Amino acid sequence: MKKTLFTLMSVSLLAAGCCGDDMPQVVLPEIDTTNPLLAQWDTPHQTPPFDKIELAHYKPAFETAIAVSRAEVDAIVKNPAKPTFANTILALEKQGALLNRIGGVFFNLNEADTSDEMQKIAIDIQPQLTALSNDISLNPELFARVKYVYEHPGFCLSKEDKKLLENSYKDFVRSGANLSEEDKALYRQYTGELSSLTLKFGQNSLAATNAFSYNITNPKLVAELPDFVKEGLAMEAKARGEKGWTVTLKAPSYGPFMTYSSQRAIKEKLWKAYNSRALGGEFDNSDNIRRITELRLKIANLLGYECYADYVLDNRMAQNTPTVTAFLEELRVATKEYAEKDYQTIAQYAKEQGLKGELMPWDFGYYSEKYKNEKYAVSDEMVKPYLKLDNVIDAVFMLASRLYGLTFTPAENITVYHQDVTAYEVADKNGEHLAILYLDFFPRESKRSGAWMTEFRGTSVDDGKEVRPLVSLVMNFTKPTETTPSLLTFDELTTFLHEFGHSLHGMLAEGKYESLNGTSVYRDFVELPSQIMENWAYEKQYLDLWAKHYQTGETMPTELVEKIVAAKNYLAAYSNIRQLSFGLTDMAWHTLKEPYTGDVEAFEKASMESTQVVPVVEGTAMATAFGHIFSGGYAAGYYGYKWAEVLAADGFSLFQQKGIFDTATASAFRKLLSSGGKVHPMDLYVEFRGHKPQTQALIDQMGLTK
Repeated sequence: MKKTLFTLMSVSLLAAGCCGDDMPQVVLPEIDTTNPLLAQWDTPHQTPPFDKIELAHYKPAFETAIAVSRAEVDAIVKNPAKPTFANTILALEKQGALLNRIGGVFFNLNEADTSDEMQKIAIDIQPQLTALSNDISLNPELFARVKYVYEHPGFCLSKEDKKLLENSYKDFVRSGANLSEEDKALYRQYTGELSSLTLKFGQNSLAATNAFSYNITNPKLVAELPDFVKEGLAMEAKARGEKGWTVTLKAPSYGPFMTYSSQRAIKEKLWKAYNSRALGGEFDNSDNIRRITELRLKIANLLGYECYADYVLDNRMAQNTPTVTAFLEELRVATKEYAEKDYQTIAQYAKEQGLKGELMPWDFGYYSEKYKNEKYAVSDEMVKPYLKLDNVIDAVFMLASRLYGLTFTPAENITVYHQDVTAYEVADKNGEHLAILYLDFFPRESKRSGAWMTEFRGTSVDDGKEVRPLVSLVMNFTKPTETTPSLLTFDELTTFLHEFGHSLHGMLAEGKYESLNGTSVYRDFVELPSQIMENWAYEKQYLDLWAKHYQTGETMPTELVEKIVAAKNYLAAYSNIRQLSFGLTDMAWHTLKEPYTGDVEAFEKASMESTQVVPVVEGTAMATAFGHIFSGGYAAGYYGYKWAEVLAADGFSLFQQKGIFDTATASAFRKLLSSGGKVHPMDLYVEFRGHKPQTQALIDQMGLTK
């Protein structure tokens, strides 16, 4: 669903005269402007009035907005004038603005601050949205107009206009516009069921994550934990009305406990619970996975593809399944033996430390952290005091200022959706308004796990006036305790930089059409801006500017910075193989040519076998909580993380050559960011870097060159 700024006067679309300006006349249904979701937003930068929006407002707002969207489409179809770019393609780009505005609020909050009632609304409204989408994409009269303009574009279209026209036509075709009426009916059936199942998958995953906790009352079992871990677990127990310390499956709780605790029996329970979320039991996703992949296969077959991956990759930078398969295999072959050595190194170390038996997955985090601390004399506990969240925020903003001239000012006059959220006004170096940025850092039961960037609204031009984006970063970082501020792990620092890279892609967008701006790019290209930003976390020149002890104000010692840099490639091959295993199982699910009716756990084991380094544990599977591919947008696309890592490794080498704060290099990269999807990503990359990326760049960066 594209997100464009709503205006009741949808008919006031600008059109180039030579392309036709007989605009559709829209007869709008009655709109209840007492509903804040339907009223004009008289707020700073037309930001959502979160303080006025109640759950009861969503369903009537969605129903009205769906009716408005239908009226807008109907006006395009019934326009007696000859189809033109303006009265058909541009009108389609602008239609649905009200619906997209409401959806931009609802679906983002359903991820970041949901409730049982909100999830019920989502289940109720999703079929209506899917039906509307199908009614648009499968409308033969509407497609006829689009096809006419595609075949008769005229001579006055800009490159940006032509790209919008090309995408519009291709989107219709990929959404079933060329199907027979019989197959269109099947397409509606399949996509309707699929949208409901993917939503249910995500709800089950969240519920399964929240359903498990482990309470510890014996102080001896937590005595060895760093204070920040104990304080966090104690806060969790207190919030639940429990005594002692409580571990949950949320990342800031689960991760540190698995890293710092030697309590093997407890960790085995935690690991098995985490890696069997929604595998059996009340929130089982096994049937959902089988049906989701079957429906995707059916849709792909209807559209003329052998498998769903072929359908997806036809619209990606990689272009086809053989390319992705070869790419993953090239990385697997180049790094597998090093990953096995990584595992054996930790296994041998654990044995020397007194571990009895085989090194199991729940042991790996603890012993790998101890080994890192010995080999590199660096640990999260040593680094965290220098990564106070407030300082990290300033540091990330400072980096954006050094590279792109941006400034970030707290916007206290802008309402937010939760008390933990802070809004910032972002300005360019000339003081011009660029964006509103929302930051939401801490975990809660109403928020799904992980970290992500999203938009309440993207960039566009409406009636000749530029509309700037409303960008949000949502994370699950270590909370402050009663005695300590939020101190980040090094992984949390890199996560922040990663998501901030996505936000730059959105905030620096330039262009007329929201569907071509910001992160509206090929999925295997969208991770480049985020992956490349992570590199600065390892640069001494950058860390020296801001990493100071939260108590003493002492700058991070040079020795510690050097240890962090030296440890950068610690277990790099192991981590790479682990990521490849996710990409391979994703491709296995989505290259199926027949529906899979077997055991989900067995399928996963077979699909990951070539990357298996640690022992396999029966009764576990990550697929049932693999939201990226079963409820997110990464189906047949998880390889894109590694694909983008190659781009980022090669791209950052230019900053290393020219200087990590070099403004000329940053200016060239900003051009790539601001271009969005208007230009093919390979062309953008080659213009920035001067050559096509090579896989060897990533292998070299990991230090694995033979």
